[in-house]
Amino acid sequence: MDRSQKEAVVAELNGVFNDAAVVVVAEYSGLTVAEMTELRVKMRDAGASFKVTKNRLARLALDGTDYSSLSSKLKGPVGIAYSSDPVAAPKVATDYAKGNEKFIVIGGAMGATELDPAGVKSLASMPSLDELRGKLIGLIQAPATKIAGVLQAPAGQLARVLAAKAEQG
Repeated sequence: MDRSQKEAVVAELNGVFNDAAVVVVAEYSGLTVAEMTELRVKMRDAGASFKVTKNRLARLALDGTDYSSLSSKLKGPVGIAYSSDPVAAPKVATDYAKGNEKFIVIGGAMGATELDPAGVKSLASMPSLDELRGKLIGLIQAPATKIAGVLQAPAGQLARVLAAKAEQG
């Protein structure tokens, strides 16, 4: 890799760090190519990405971003998971770490807030943005449904009374 390629990688990573809502650092030592591919597919399906880069280039890319505190975690064979949804990358990384002991979550950051492995795990347990939107729509829609039911009830009762009188007479 020559100097211009390294500069391009640093610029690309710097853009990733500036756009990401959350970054998770994980050790992947001992994973096979098939396991790494499986991890990347799961990340992509959740709207996140997993990238393995040279630690020195990643440290250079971290300078000037909110995630500069992650420089100390970039030691040894580590990969970076990131997403624009604050829950997607931590959720996939934590779930994958449960099923594979070779994949270890070291920590992460959400903006300028540094997270330890327990912080990443607690972030992963939160509902995703889509789940929150669904709950919010359900809460907003419920009162309207109840109001419509209450407004229709008297008319329905009146119709039943009139039908009963018609049967009698």
